[in-house]
Amino acid sequence: MKSPITTHILDTALGKPAEGIPIVLEMKQADGAWNELGRGVSNSDGRVSDLLPENFHLAVGIYRITFLTAEYFRLMNRDSFYPRVVVEFAVKNGSHYHVPLLLSPFGYSTYRGS
Repeated sequence: MKSPITTHILDTALGKPAEGIPIVLEMKQADGAWNELGRGVSNSDGRVSDLLPENFHLAVGIYRITFLTAEYFRLMNRDSFYPRVVVEFAVKNGSHYHVPLLLSPFGYSTYRGS
């Protein structure tokens, strides 16, 4: 089993996984503050599967993943518009949530995966 929240980053401009992008996973607290739950870096397949321990209790609430994209584009000597991409999403139950990111230097898209 894997983390209850996972992600996969694809560089749509190159048509391949985006390796080496740091990400931060947080949960919104009742007072509005964000609590960091985990960090990771996308692997050679563009995946981060170990943000949380597999036995982590995923509480109902608002979560966000911040993809720190500036360094990725800088290292590839590519100009980009987004230094980071922030995706907030609602967890409604304790099931698995997969939050992919389709990334290019001047645009991005995300969806709830499986």
